[in-house]
Formats: sequence, C-alpha cells, structure tokens
Amino acid sequence: MQMSTNRNSLFGIVLEDLRAQREGLLSAGFWVLLVYRFGHARFAIRSKWLRLPWSIVYRVLFKVVEIVFGVTLPASATVGRRLCIEHFGGIVVHGGAKIGDDCLIRHGVTIGNRHSDRLDEVPTLGNRVDVGAGAKILGKVTVGDGASIGANAVLLHDVPAGCTAVGVPARILGS
Repeated sequence: MQMSTNRNSLFGIVLEDLRAQREGLLSAGFWVLLVYRFGHARFAIRSKWLRLPWSIVYRVLFKVVEIVFGVTLPASATVGRRLCIEHFGGIVVHGGAKIGDDCLIRHGVTIGNRHSDRLDEVPTLGNRVDVGAGAKILGKVTVGDGASIGANAVLLHDVPAGCTAVGVPARILGS
C-alpha cells in the first residue's frame, strides 16, 4: 500500500529530505533537517502565544542537534528541498543564508557572514550546489546552479552556474 502525500506538505517535504540522505533514518542530516523543518513550520503560527510552546520545543531540539551532531542550522535560514548533509560535524549555516534545492553539504562547512559589522551580508546557494568538506562560503556571494565548491576552499566572490571554485582564496575554474 502506497501512502499518498502532497509534495508541498510538511510531511511530503520531510519524506523528500529522508530520501535525499544516503543513510536513511540513521543519517544525522535527516535529524538536523527534521528539527529545521519543525522550527521553520512554527513561523506559520500567527499568534505569539500559540507559537510559544512550539518555539520552546524547537529551541531545545535545536540545541540537542547542535550538541549531538555538530550542525548549526537555524530555522531562520532558507533551505530548499532535498538538502543532503553528507557527513555531520562542524557545519555552521547563518540564519539569513539561502540554500537551494538538491544541494550537498559536507562536514566542516561554514556558510556565513564575512564582516562582523555587516551581519546581513550572507551567501545564497543556487540549486544542485556541491560544497566540499571544510569549505567556507563567506559574505554576500551568490553560488550559481550546479556549481561546485572544492574542499577547504574559502569563497569570497560569486561563482557562476556550472563552475567550480577551488583554493584559498577560491578561484573560479570553467564548468
């Protein structure tokens, strides 16, 4: 018997997240995304007082995920569908960052601001972006669809769609 789900429902999105993780229910990435989706969904509750108990539960779960899995993914970030967190540990995503659909993020990645006095200048990752282990994507940069960021790269400038960025500081290679 196949369960029918609306692809745009929270349950449908969570199932897509589960399918995107290679280890299934045992994947740390799935549990990180589950807490993220729960936290993000609570924003739909208009009443501050009705949202409060959900916010308390979210904050506790957020800290548990952060401590147990070493991943900071706040509900205020914008995350597309089917994000795959390949390996957990040392991943930090700024609350204002935007991550597109079908992206892959590995361990040790930072997606955040570059300057302490410009907290709103954060990265935007397009769809199908592959981020290598240890990469740092910093500041108001846009990574185009299908781009790859090499392991340990420090990305400070935009990356066109389909291109690869490698090195410290990162330089763009052709597609």
